[in-house]
Amino acid sequence: MEPIISFSNFTFKYRTQVEPTLYDINLNIYPGEKVLIIGPSGSGKSTLAHCINGLVPFSYSGDITGEYSICGKDPKKMDIFGLSQMVGTVLQDTDGQFIGLTVAEDIAFALENDCVPGEEMKRKVDEVADTVHAKELLLNSPFALSGGQKQRVSMAGVLVDDVDILLFDEPLANLDPATGKTAIALIDEIHKTQKKTVLIIEHRLEDALYRDVDRIILVSEGRIVCDAKPDELLAGDLLREHGIREPLYVTALKHAGCTVTEDSHPAHIETLYTDLYKEKVKAWFESVSLPEKKPSSEEILSVSRLGFSYAPDKPVLKDVSFAIRRGEMTAIVGKNGAGKTTLSNLICGFLKPDAGEIFLEGKDITPLSVKERGEVVGLVMQNPNQMISKPMIYDEVALGLSVRGFPEEEIKERVYRVLKICGLYQFRNWPVGALSFGQKKRVTIASILVMDPKVIILDEPTAGQDYRHYTEIMEFLKYLNEGQGITILMITHDMHLMLEYTDRAIVLADGELLCDDKPARVLTDEALAQRAYLKKTSLYELADKCDIADPVMFTERFIYYERENHHGTSVNL
Repeated sequence: MEPIISFSNFTFKYRTQVEPTLYDINLNIYPGEKVLIIGPSGSGKSTLAHCINGLVPFSYSGDITGEYSICGKDPKKMDIFGLSQMVGTVLQDTDGQFIGLTVAEDIAFALENDCVPGEEMKRKVDEVADTVHAKELLLNSPFALSGGQKQRVSMAGVLVDDVDILLFDEPLANLDPATGKTAIALIDEIHKTQKKTVLIIEHRLEDALYRDVDRIILVSEGRIVCDAKPDELLAGDLLREHGIREPLYVTALKHAGCTVTEDSHPAHIETLYTDLYKEKVKAWFESVSLPEKKPSSEEILSVSRLGFSYAPDKPVLKDVSFAIRRGEMTAIVGKNGAGKTTLSNLICGFLKPDAGEIFLEGKDITPLSVKERGEVVGLVMQNPNQMISKPMIYDEVALGLSVRGFPEEEIKERVYRVLKICGLYQFRNWPVGALSFGQKKRVTIASILVMDPKVIILDEPTAGQDYRHYTEIMEFLKYLNEGQGITILMITHDMHLMLEYTDRAIVLADGELLCDDKPARVLTDEALAQRAYLKKTSLYELADKCDIADPVMFTERFIYYERENHHGTSVNL
């Protein structure tokens, strides 16, 4: 069988760079295969995808050596329009893909370009909308949809062109855990029913393996370091060596001293053969003890009977009450549209509640303006580029103090102090544009810290980050929390983050507070996880398969052991 995608001794260097991004790539992907491409940030996996869908060389120019072909054709001799009829790409940022005013118009866009007659166009739009379970959305605006719905519409937009290859770029990045599972299941369904060749680029390996893939391609430093079946890759140590997070149940087996073998089918917790591992896992569980942690009894932030709606008779939050204690690190979780961001906007004063009160250190802050609240409660947005307004790092961090009229000497003293805390002092005279994404994130945190807030709220602090950058940011936040005494609330879809780093999880669903408990209890409660669109941790299933009676305690001991032995307690600033 001839490969549908083929690279032979392929090297690519962007015109603006000195060194190649891809080195000596040799790769064949065959019709009907489903392939997962993984690798740390900057590894070259996105560039490899751009070579497949035509963005290289048509949008991103550079020097190519070696040979490559897509559907038997040389992409360099084609144009991007011709390639788009063979390769359909679903972007991580689905909003950047929408063109039509309605879902139906958006799906029909490619057909209109091909001058397809009206009746046939309507039939094809209905057909693909049905395939992606989006028929009831056809008259909606694509921009008014939830994250999962937007993704289904994007899939329909590329399927309508009847492409041979489907390329998914970080399909899980902006989705809650349950919607992510649905997305992976839908990709699998399309792969099987439409007989497409499917490529998935994703950081969240365990979630991406919710359905079978034929191969996993591991890219690191511009080279393919492994091209193997999932069971083979998970049995080795290459993932950890190259900064990729293993599925939690695989890491747990290795902590217990088990030698994970390909024959035990570790690609899924459901297929994992645990008979060889049970005794070692039980012995490890008994050997790990948790230190007692006494939380502060002092409340720093509380909301009481909070209610809010954007439109009459459609409440987004209903009678929500909880209290955060000083020094806690707390996760706010729930499905897309549950009211998490609305809650943070109410606390920060961007919105006014319809009912209820918000207290900071026992004082009602409802009457305070946004500016006044910004001095005590800081919000760090998901994308640092949406917060940064000054070209130079010092000026950006100093901005909040400058607009409040602080003396220049005090501004300088406070900015320098915070830049040292954030590990940015050596960059104080640099332009913000010269920083990495993670460093920019620290600049936005520094611009909040300089105000000496009592509480910091972070919206998706690790979205789209690989494991190394995820750990770097989270260890820094842990340092701020434990070393600087900052109380932190995090809005997140990342169940690993919630388990590893937070003391409590506040769970929202349909505007109501469902649960306020330890993360391990939340993620081992199947009914709660289903209702809140969370994903029950695979550690629960491992404990169950190994006949451990207390899966909550097993999960808590694993998280403690993982943090103490693999993250350490310090942060490299």
